[in-house]
Amino acid sequence: MQVLLLGGGMIAQDQLLPSLYQLQRQGRVESIEVCSLAMDILEALAAHPKIVRAFPDVPPFKPTVTPYPELIAAMPPRQLVVVGLPDQLHYNAVMCALKHDQNVLCVKPLVLTVKQAEEIEEEARGRGLLVATEYHKRFDDRSHMARQRYRTGQFGEFKLGTASLFEKWYYRHSNFQNWFTTDATDAFTYIGCHYVDLVHFITGLKPVSVSLYGLKDQFPNGKTGYLWTDARVIWENGAALNVQNALGFPDAAPGSNTQGLTMYGATGEAGSWIEHNDRYRGISYSIVEPVSGGGQTQYSEPSPDYFTYVDHGGPGLVPVGYGYRSVAYIVERAIELETGDRDLNGRRALLKQWDDAGIMATPANSSFNEAVIEAARASIAQDGATVKIASV
Repeated sequence: MQVLLLGGGMIAQDQLLPSLYQLQRQGRVESIEVCSLAMDILEALAAHPKIVRAFPDVPPFKPTVTPYPELIAAMPPRQLVVVGLPDQLHYNAVMCALKHDQNVLCVKPLVLTVKQAEEIEEEARGRGLLVATEYHKRFDDRSHMARQRYRTGQFGEFKLGTASLFEKWYYRHSNFQNWFTTDATDAFTYIGCHYVDLVHFITGLKPVSVSLYGLKDQFPNGKTGYLWTDARVIWENGAALNVQNALGFPDAAPGSNTQGLTMYGATGEAGSWIEHNDRYRGISYSIVEPVSGGGQTQYSEPSPDYFTYVDHGGPGLVPVGYGYRSVAYIVERAIELETGDRDLNGRRALLKQWDDAGIMATPANSSFNEAVIEAARASIAQDGATVKIASV
């Protein structure tokens, strides 16, 4: 399968491109082209030391600054477009891909309104194409353990929860300062959506209202963003989840961020508790020399579970973790969809099977995320007023 990756920023560097390279190493991906607005971004991505070290045996991606509509139009049908662009640019890119008969992997959130999600679902279903949102926490084994136990009744009913995900301060000095502005997005929309999606993934519950309070702060270039947010999400059974997010975790602190989820439940006879510490995974390192680069510290608490490289004895290194598994799962489903001689009804039947399974986030099974985001954006503009979430 040919792959066109839109965007050469942080997520392309940290997860998307190395995952695609590994799939190319395995013969699952035929070729990779990466599109960005500036060639210097692509040159930096191609020369990134970790990627170069890991993939000496893989052909380098083809860099291009050609506008993506032209690139998509030139692709053979039923390949894969990977959308790694800022939140507010997802809709146009996904719809462009679908209208040229391309399958789509999109970073979260898929889009920012329910209407856009519905349009994408309708277009994809009409053409028998896959659209999947890369909510990688769905591929953390901890999430599957909690899901299986919750859905067999071992935790009773979810009642209260807290979640947080704070990215490091150096994000403010990156390209985020050019697009992460108050008119476009906020910390909850960008990263808090992970935990809204995860609570649904575990429990099957749908959210019904949200209150989102945001604190404005300035980037180094003078632009303003909602860089600190506090959300309260109410679920259909009356449960409440508090989610705090920010681009504000100290650069000097260990780990690449701080994040975690705590959920309390009950049966009426006994209480239950789920706690996921998603930052610290039982590893502490202190190396002999200071480390250069944004957010890097001499003492660190690295996570082996999201995405890292390991030596399996072959050429280069192998990416492992749920960040890789998430991308690989979606790419494999796109390949499966294009394998064999299915007619349109056969393609739709397979897509519905994946929708119903609920493991991979699709417009049909996860548009509640867009409903939460749309309501949250209305709430943050009203200083945290409670807004009902559209039923999806």
